[in-house]
Amino acid sequence: MSDRAGTGPLRRLVVLRHAKSAWPEGVPDHRRPLAPRGLRDAPAAGRALAEADLLPDLALCSTAVRARRTWQLASDEWGTPPRVRYEPRLYEADVPALLDVVREAPPEVETLLLVGHNPGLEDLVLTLAGDGLDDSLERLRAKFPTSAVAVLAWRGTGWAALAPGVALLTWFTVPRGKTHA
Repeated sequence: MSDRAGTGPLRRLVVLRHAKSAWPEGVPDHRRPLAPRGLRDAPAAGRALAEADLLPDLALCSTAVRARRTWQLASDEWGTPPRVRYEPRLYEADVPALLDVVREAPPEVETLLLVGHNPGLEDLVLTLAGDGLDDSLERLRAKFPTSAVAVLAWRGTGWAALAPGVALLTWFTVPRGKTHA
């Protein structure tokens, strides 16, 4: 990590874009459900986080149906899911709004999971990442698809100190579930 990252405990911000959603006619955007692919991919995201030892201390999840269902299916893959707070400000949020929510996380939380939407999540990761491991930053810039997981690491005494460019993008993956024939 860069010298700009500061001192204090290692903190990780895990950013999960909701799984693929459906577009049923007459259903308001906030109430759109997951599509069949989303129902397969959300558990795969949960398994990927568990296998990478990236389970959060706290999850902040958009109130949109597709985000809540993604959270539910992903966290069902873990033995004991962490606390979750459904946060209406995450729906259709831009970077300043997302940063406001993240900065309110309690200082004892070292790994924080954010479940939400694009373009805000992608913009947030690109704003916070001063650098990335391997080609993770280039791949993320090319596309941050549904079910994508980005992990930012930084050192700080509390979430309120999180600032643009201080984090290192340590992991970027797009888990996909298997189709059953």
